[in-house]
Amino acid sequence: MVSEKNQEGKEMGKVRVGVSGYGVIGQRLADGVAKQEDMELVGVADVAPTLAVRALYEKGMPYNLYLASDENRAKFDELGIPVSGTLEDLVKSVDIMLDAAPNGIGAKNKPLYEKHGVKAIFQGGEKNEIADAFFHGYANFDNGVGKDYLKLTSCNTTGLIRAVDCIDKLVGVEKVAITIIRRVADPGDYHRGLTNALQVDKAPSHQALDLMTIMPHVDATGILVHTPVTHGHIITVVATPKKEISKEEMLAAFKKHPRIRVVRLEDGFLGNASLFRYARDLGNVRGDMYEIAVWEETVVHSGKDIMFAINIPQEAVVIPENMDAIRAALNMNGSQEKALELTNKYLGMKAR
Repeated sequence: MVSEKNQEGKEMGKVRVGVSGYGVIGQRLADGVAKQEDMELVGVADVAPTLAVRALYEKGMPYNLYLASDENRAKFDELGIPVSGTLEDLVKSVDIMLDAAPNGIGAKNKPLYEKHGVKAIFQGGEKNEIADAFFHGYANFDNGVGKDYLKLTSCNTTGLIRAVDCIDKLVGVEKVAITIIRRVADPGDYHRGLTNALQVDKAPSHQALDLMTIMPHVDATGILVHTPVTHGHIITVVATPKKEISKEEMLAAFKKHPRIRVVRLEDGFLGNASLFRYARDLGNVRGDMYEIAVWEETVVHSGKDIMFAINIPQEAVVIPENMDAIRAALNMNGSQEKALELTNKYLGMKAR
């Protein structure tokens, strides 16, 4: 359970948050927390002077940096990168940790969180058993309220659930079938190699199975195809609603959702690259976009079923749900509605 220290901190003022892992997700989690006016980012932790850490230093160290391991301390000293302490020092100073360390490292960090009575949020790459609950801000917020350890869904699953939950709240959803056109690596990654091929995974994809974990009343299945691109996934969804729904009704619901952006091919949003470029033109840091996008022209009926396509900006899409998870675990705002409202407000998301 959360310690008295942490409970007192929450009551006295801003919730104190730490981030473990300052990589693709960790950087964005830190920025997301820094935007929340009722949260304080105490610091970030990493193991080595990566490019992300070097950039943090060159920007003037807007966030305090802690060492997740002592093995590379000499390298930090050599580069003159100031260090505020160890990961344990960070953990002792916060109410909750956002763990964005590489897959499997979160499980190794958990005993440290338990030792100091600190709650933690884990990312989609960790195994489900690490957490008390599998969490999504819109679809099952109440399952996370007061829990010590929550696990978020993957980027694809997070965005997919937003869309399916939106329809489900409108008319109910019996089942969905999805095809994921998955980017093979993040921009700047080299470890996947250079390819000129598509690769099909065995069905059903874990995203469909994860959706059913969050929304057990929906029958879901899916296929995943890896593609040699880096900016965003595209998912086609065939949903069977419990009640008939028109294209116009569904688009109206999507447009009211702060985390869904309805776009049109006609306006030049031709695919994933168009959305990434648009985010950069908006001035979004790193070209990030928190919202998924639904292409208006892809919404079609097939009998009772309705089909559509969405874009998943994989680097940033899970950040809002992480903020939701903090709010749920610490029961900050008293209700799901208020919690989501504040997350959306501070991240600058609104219905369009």
